[in-house]
Amino acid sequence: MQFPDIIHNLPEAIIPVEGLRGWLTQSPSGVVVFFVAEETCVVPAHSHKGQWGTVVDGEATLTADGVTQVYGPGESYFIPAGVVHSANLPKGTKLVEFFEESERFRVIGD
Repeated sequence: MQFPDIIHNLPEAIIPVEGLRGWLTQSPSGVVVFFVAEETCVVPAHSHKGQWGTVVDGEATLTADGVTQVYGPGESYFIPAGVVHSANLPKGTKLVEFFEESERFRVIGD
């Protein structure tokens, strides 16, 4: 499944993970990012404010606070603020995530 053009017409985010792309929409209270893993991606351990996400396609293996879980299409997860977490995303995985920080990502071209 591809995200429709209305998603790809959003501003593209600068994502510091090789092979991971994202398109975003922002508000004063946070940012929603539509992610696509164009190749298998490893998101290294990090932390930030709260994050909620759902898997659209593929799977996400998330390790948060030392606990690893695998999420598939239609499954959601919440990572509270300050919790150290990492992720493994196979090629083709698509996620929609909300971050509790409106300035979490910069936009390409800004």
